[in-house]
Amino acid sequence: MNKTHLLSWLFVVSSLLMPAQAQVASNKVYNTGKAIEKPLIMSRFIEMSSAREVPDVNFKDTQGGSIQLKEFKGKLVMVNLWATWCAPCIKEIPQMENIRQVNKDNKLVVVPISIDEESDKVQAFLERHNFGHYKTWLDPNKDIDRVMPADVVPATYFFDGSGNLVGFLRGYLDWGDKEVQPYLEKLIAKYAHR
Repeated sequence: MNKTHLLSWLFVVSSLLMPAQAQVASNKVYNTGKAIEKPLIMSRFIEMSSAREVPDVNFKDTQGGSIQLKEFKGKLVMVNLWATWCAPCIKEIPQMENIRQVNKDNKLVVVPISIDEESDKVQAFLERHNFGHYKTWLDPNKDIDRVMPADVVPATYFFDGSGNLVGFLRGYLDWGDKEVQPYLEKLIAKYAHR
């Protein structure tokens, strides 16, 4: 067997053995135009060249109520995926809460979503760490994989005013940096009305 055939065979076999990846939104809705100039702190943020349609999925709040992202029409939605076992995620919680408070009168909504498998223990964890006031969503049915990959936490995804995915940043970021809020305001201006 020559090298080319061997590599092809290995690729086919490995693709069959690998677990299925999350389906990432692929239906392009509109071209987002020129990307907003990023400050250095936001250098890893990807503003997508095309907004992507995502499926409607249900999440739960900590009281068991059903919630969907589409409830925030006309606002930029900042979804922060986190987990109780993720130290950088815990470090981001006060930063996310600060962004939520600073923008409560703006067209920006911060939506933390815990990807913990034991979602019934999330609220107790938050209270134990003095974050009992932190409003988070839960994903007991693992529906997040229908919207975006949940293989890296923390990860933050941005959705326009119609619920289309327009950008993301995977991994930890110091969201408390002074250059973040002005950048978020530019994202709000560009995407909340879409």
